[in-house]
Amino acid sequence: MLKTASRRENTISPLTNYVLNGGFIVLALACVLPVVLVIIVSFTHNDSLLSRGYSFFPAKWSLIAYESLFKDYGTILRAYGVSVGITAAGTVLSVLLMALYAYPISRQDYPLRPFFTFFLFFTMLFSGGIVSKYIVFTQGLGLLDNYLSLLLPLLIVPFNVIIMRTFFQTTIHPALIESARIDGAGELRIFVRIVLPLSLPVMATMALFSTILFWNDWFNALLFIRAEDKYPVQFLMIRVLNDIQYLRENVQLAAQNPEMMRNLPNESLQMAMAVVGMGPILIVYPFFQKYFVKGLTIGAVKG
Repeated sequence: MLKTASRRENTISPLTNYVLNGGFIVLALACVLPVVLVIIVSFTHNDSLLSRGYSFFPAKWSLIAYESLFKDYGTILRAYGVSVGITAAGTVLSVLLMALYAYPISRQDYPLRPFFTFFLFFTMLFSGGIVSKYIVFTQGLGLLDNYLSLLLPLLIVPFNVIIMRTFFQTTIHPALIESARIDGAGELRIFVRIVLPLSLPVMATMALFSTILFWNDWFNALLFIRAEDKYPVQFLMIRVLNDIQYLRENVQLAAQNPEMMRNLPNESLQMAMAVVGMGPILIVYPFFQKYFVKGLTIGAVKG
């Protein structure tokens, strides 16, 4: 009887069901179609783009954007290696450091909890600015052309630490920690053997956030990386795009090489770079997706 009553309370009318399904289909298409359009435009010929603009059914297809992008494929692969290495190392270190910061300030019995919580909020609201950051990293730490300059600025994100802290507060009951302590476990053992296994949703969610953050970062490379063989792929693509833009705007060069300028891709090259740049994130996302909603919603209540 209870099951029947519950089923009746949760039942919706066929019309509402159609409306909800239709709404979700529209939302799904709004998310998927722009990605499909970007992929199609990356394979569209320049003449077709000039005559018809962006289209799901271009009149003329072309691989010239990818040929231009991978003409020096060794450089692209090396930049990919840099980005993958920075993203993998940064994600592991970032999640670990943020968990190590969030767990103590989630404990009511930690005596320095107010100070470190205030320090976290302060750094979230105020920053020293780009100039001071550049001086600290280049002159203070001497990290110019060093991969650490791509890692260190993004290791701890205060907002993500707050989410993790709230998750620990709402999920890890103090009685559980007290029981482990009575059984003889130390703080490090409690953290590694009890807290971390129970916090997989928020750890996976923060890992996804960190992966996207490190993978998409190009600004720190602009500030701190001068050697071309150390460029991450995102910054390398921006350089390629700027170089092509420079060629297009150079009137004298355009007059000397009209055929080359006519075949030089622009819009399609931007889309090809977007496709190359988002590929790894699309591969990584399904591995974190099952933890994503739970980790974000449980830890998102601030308090």
